[in-house]
Amino acid sequence: MTITRIDPEHRMSEAVVHNQTVYYTSVPENLDEDAEAQTANALAVIDALLTRVGSDKSKILDATIFLVEKSDFPAMNRAWDAWVSPGNAPVRCTVQAGLMNPKYKVEIKIIAAL
Repeated sequence: MTITRIDPEHRMSEAVVHNQTVYYTSVPENLDEDAEAQTANALAVIDALLTRVGSDKSKILDATIFLVEKSDFPAMNRAWDAWVSPGNAPVRCTVQAGLMNPKYKVEIKIIAAL
């Protein structure tokens, strides 16, 4: 079985594809925005990566959302609900976590089928 590493670097790869499955973690690029905007941005980045590898959000199997502030849960959900593929919602969990960049309000890890 082939393992394809997307944009590999010394410390990490942008994404990994193995056995028709995509593994990816998205962080927002708009770090001066609120949690809803950061979530929407991180989700758009997921869309771009999935398109790049030949998949899309309807094929996401599992999502883990890391939020710095529990109070941002409703804002994150507004962005998620506007984005998620109708009828194709993945398994999802949301955890409160301290993220490495102090400007991150959200980070999203996904596993998707090709």
